[in-house]
Amino acid sequence: MVPVSSASTQEIGGHNVVLAYGDVAAEYQAMRAHAILVDRSHRGRMRLLGDKAGEVLTGLVTNDVMSLQPGQGLYAAALTNKGKIIADVRIYAEAGSFLVDVPPRAWEGWSTMIKRFVNPRMARFRDDSESLREIGIFGMSARHVVGMVTGINASALTALPPHAHVVADVAGARVMVASTPDLGVEGFSLFVDSEVFDAVWARAVSAGATPAGLGACEIGRVEAGRPEWGIDIDENTLAQEANLDELGAISYTKGCYVGQETVARVHFRGHVNRHLRGLRGASVDPPPTGARVFQGDADVGDVRSAVASPRLGGIALAMVRREAVAGTPLVARWEGGERTVDLVPLPFPL
Repeated sequence: MVPVSSASTQEIGGHNVVLAYGDVAAEYQAMRAHAILVDRSHRGRMRLLGDKAGEVLTGLVTNDVMSLQPGQGLYAAALTNKGKIIADVRIYAEAGSFLVDVPPRAWEGWSTMIKRFVNPRMARFRDDSESLREIGIFGMSARHVVGMVTGINASALTALPPHAHVVADVAGARVMVASTPDLGVEGFSLFVDSEVFDAVWARAVSAGATPAGLGACEIGRVEAGRPEWGIDIDENTLAQEANLDELGAISYTKGCYVGQETVARVHFRGHVNRHLRGLRGASVDPPPTGARVFQGDADVGDVRSAVASPRLGGIALAMVRREAVAGTPLVARWEGGERTVDLVPLPFPL
């Protein structure tokens, strides 16, 4: 494993996270050309167990957990009573339990919600964040790398729907391999016991994956138009403002859940006044996070995630009012600068 001492790091959600082992642009190019290997252990992992675990989860999130069979998974959000996003989560159904994968900045809110609403007599829950770690493998050849690491046939990996997963034995330990669409390229998350993390990482390096940090992943995530809780969305964001409909995170046919009334009212009777959109400028550098976005004299939004994509130049995710139409030139302004940007639909072009 590449020593963290040689990498640039940042604290995120109480974890020291690698931003790059070397050059972010080179790591991004490795993802586009072959495959990268990323430590995603700074995300939280909670397991819910028991016969009622699926029923309990379905009552807490926007998607239909009860419809899942072991080996299937889905993307969903947990909301406040007023329909604001507490956390966006990935839920994986296993025999007798569900594994919930949570963004680092949303972990506190998710944990608080679970402790508040989940009766231990209905479903047991435990924090597996330390005992179970997560390795991400993303890129054009991700399935081949994962196949070499786990022994799973590459074609079987390619056939997995988003968030579906299979189990393999690696280095004498159980590894769950899940299809992960987070970066807009072929991707997989390997959930591994902490004791075998280094061995699995070494196998992936031997299979040709390039170790990469969060910097390259952030570029891919923004290009894919996927929000990050605590940056693009938070407890002030409605589900539809975050494009969770388009991302397959909402079921309108399941039973009741916390915040459902607001989500249903928006869907069936109205609309939200703003959406997460893409911004693209002519410059290599994007407008900074926090910059205000103007259409003429009207303030129509603000910049959230902003990255310098080696492929697309300066791009960003921004929360923009619905009056602004894709293809419209806008101006991003911040203290000390401004930049003309185009409003573009998400995801950004492949």
